[in-house]
Amino acid sequence: MKKCTDYGAMIFDLDGTLVNSIHALTYCTNKSLERFGLGPLSEEQMMTIVGDGYKMQMRRSLAACKDADPAHYEAILPVYMKIFGENCNYQMHAYEGIRELLAFAREKGMKLAVVSNKPHAQAVKTVEYVFGTDAFDTVVGEREGIPKKPDPRGALEAAKEMGVAPENCLYFGDTNTDMETGRNAGMDTVGVLWGFRGREELAAFAPAYLIESPWDMIRILSGKAEENH
Repeated sequence: MKKCTDYGAMIFDLDGTLVNSIHALTYCTNKSLERFGLGPLSEEQMMTIVGDGYKMQMRRSLAACKDADPAHYEAILPVYMKIFGENCNYQMHAYEGIRELLAFAREKGMKLAVVSNKPHAQAVKTVEYVFGTDAFDTVVGEREGIPKKPDPRGALEAAKEMGVAPENCLYFGDTNTDMETGRNAGMDTVGVLWGFRGREELAAFAPAYLIESPWDMIRILSGKAEENH
């Protein structure tokens, strides 16, 4: 494994990694389901539903409500996007310690990026709402030419824009999709245990690091701790 000083960039998943967005995702999903006389779903249910883009999110949400009508699936997508566009930052906030980790990375001269399965415009909107306009070197959301994770193209595009080789990037995420993304991109993965999924799901992908708080990564990069597998 490379020395910590070899890393030139940190690339982060957004929901469940940088920001706690489960309130917004649950709120917007339930408002959409309500239009069809369905729901509500709990935040605990939503933690197992989100992470693979809004289309899969709505497919899984309808399935959780025992609704298998294909017409409802097609109809609910624009409803969700409208509601989400108006409420995507509902009760949104950064996880404790994230701002300190970002500041530490900057002090070490590292580049910073976000790669999200949110549509690109909403990913940018969320990042700027929580962190401002200059916290990250680049934000990459789903758009033409950048398919959803675990396809690695978003992560590779972020690395390219930052001028950092993929093997010198740390990829942070809270789901199996993220672990696959980092691995597919040839990056060292960091499984974060404060997000939407549990240790067992992340550990199954043998991440380079498995951390319980952003402070753990600061200690690791400072040479004060070893990775926690």
